[in-house]
Amino acid sequence: MSIAFLIKSSKRYRYRIYYFPMLFKDEKPEIREKILDKALNGMILSASGWRGIFAESGDGEDTTESVSDAHLLIAAGAAAVFAAYLKETSPGPAPLAIVGTDTRPTGKAIADVVIRVLLSSGCTVRFVSVSASPEIMAYARSFTLAEVAGSGVAEDEARGASTTGFIYISASHNPAGYNGFKFGLTDGGVLPAEETAKIIEKFRARMASPARIAEISSLIETADPEKAKKVYENSAAVKTEALSAYFDFTAAVVYGSNAGVRDAIRSGLTQKKLGIAADFNGSARTLSIDRKFFSGLGISLRAINDRSGEIAHRIVPEGDSLEPCRIFLEKLHAEDPSFLLGYVPDCDGDRGNLVVWDEGEKRGRSLEAQEVFALACMAELAHLVWTGELAYDNKGNALTKAAIAVNDPTSMRIDRIARAFDVSVFRAEVGEANVVGLARKLREKGYTVRILGEGSAGGTITHPSAVRDPLDTVFALVKLLTIRSVDGRRGLFELWCDLSGQAEIYHPDFTLSDIIASLPAFVTTGAYSPEALLQIKSADHGALKNRYQEIFLRDWEERKDRIKSHYEVTGWEAAAYNGAEERRGITRFGDAGRGGLKINFLKNSGYPAASIWMRGSATEPVFRIMADAEGSDKRIEKDLIEWQRRMVVEADDSINFID
Repeated sequence: MSIAFLIKSSKRYRYRIYYFPMLFKDEKPEIREKILDKALNGMILSASGWRGIFAESGDGEDTTESVSDAHLLIAAGAAAVFAAYLKETSPGPAPLAIVGTDTRPTGKAIADVVIRVLLSSGCTVRFVSVSASPEIMAYARSFTLAEVAGSGVAEDEARGASTTGFIYISASHNPAGYNGFKFGLTDGGVLPAEETAKIIEKFRARMASPARIAEISSLIETADPEKAKKVYENSAAVKTEALSAYFDFTAAVVYGSNAGVRDAIRSGLTQKKLGIAADFNGSARTLSIDRKFFSGLGISLRAINDRSGEIAHRIVPEGDSLEPCRIFLEKLHAEDPSFLLGYVPDCDGDRGNLVVWDEGEKRGRSLEAQEVFALACMAELAHLVWTGELAYDNKGNALTKAAIAVNDPTSMRIDRIARAFDVSVFRAEVGEANVVGLARKLREKGYTVRILGEGSAGGTITHPSAVRDPLDTVFALVKLLTIRSVDGRRGLFELWCDLSGQAEIYHPDFTLSDIIASLPAFVTTGAYSPEALLQIKSADHGALKNRYQEIFLRDWEERKDRIKSHYEVTGWEAAAYNGAEERRGITRFGDAGRGGLKINFLKNSGYPAASIWMRGSATEPVFRIMADAEGSDKRIEKDLIEWQRRMVVEADDSINFID
């Protein structure tokens, strides 16, 4: 049986007929089951997202649009369990499901299946087409029951909706042949880890059913073709609504609750104009609000690789992926010296790392992810001081209980920045959902948490947003450059210099290079550098960490005298990170399980001077390690990361030798 339906949507989607013949029609039943099981075993399911290789060839680098039958069934199963989740939490008959994709080639076919299954499952569906993930989340956030009922798009169908959620089809920074899913409701972010766990459990159960292929195929086949057609016909109008919601929300995030912030930025730009470079790398940001938002303030934006879907280089925006933008920035700066920084997003456009014009070296320079996040934290804490939301008594003690929420491998330079502002730092396990969940818990305890994120990836989340966004990251630097000291009122950079004990370095004509140079000095292993990545055989990460503990304690006895003298530390402390929970001072390393394990090396003051960290990725088939060391001596970080690597490899080898 063939299924055909007509697609019409935004510029990204033209009229097109998609045919989905009965899945696995040419395979024997036992072969179908084996193929599907293999595909399921290759999926990584976590709160950070579901990911796998969806390209029909099985090659993660393949740029084909073709999706394997097994992965179409997986996509259909994911849509079915999310539809059931929405209906379980909905008091009404027809929950609204918003669907969007990044620009991966397989996104269109996956969206087709997802939309049909949602319709078959009784949902009202809106298709945003290609959307940056912060855009679809801002759109979902904009919905109330009244808005759903009164919208001009598919109004009659939307009237009965009482729960709104989204499925975003993306594999974030993974290569082009990968794809996957993020799920959320209307709070502006992905589902919390505990809610995602429920969906994963339901998905596994459904995909273990003996009748799974027939049942899920039926959901694809029985969707009303007229309803599917209408979803695609309405997608251009839905995209317009989403862009409008995202534009308004971004303004609220960047400027905060103080109207003076926007005016101060505008005033600063009249004194010194600013140009920004972008390498969109064919990402979803090619069809988002970036140009309009910058131009609305008079900021010039010039972009390369700005055609949707034309992915020009490695997707993850680190290392060599920043080179085209760095070179582009140098070219622009030669033509117009106001071009001072640039950004490169990943495929779904929820994070972006930066390149800057280095005035001292007279060239473009790529910033490390940890530097990017540190600059954003400095800017947003200074923003709170400038607006009066963070104030101090005459002894310099903060009158506001404020905090930063970060992931466990975020460099301790954030602790140094926070200490200057008398702000607390709390850590969660790697994963956007974990950090966002931690920030919510802190706010419930009375903390002001304006800035949070994953420093290891340069991922900045600025409240009230609950998702990483490169626009928020870029505007943190824009505020540092434009909100300057005027008529006795200190600007953001002068506030930072004063509070961090660096008043002597401030001068009115400061540059971006001066701002970067004022950051606390740390050397940190890059999350995507070769030194940070390991392939391990041990499936039991708790057992691996217990064996690692034995090796660490042995090595510590051999190394402690040299470590104490070279690194000025007196001892160490172990910490485990699971979800939003941090447990410091653990005595059994294996208690960290599959979460993060960090060893902090402590000074006499009790503050860490360096650390080593480990965790298996929840979204990639790799095991990551990291070292972080105070100061600018790269040899210390190199020594620590090599030691960490040897210990983890020895622990893995010894466990598997015993097995």
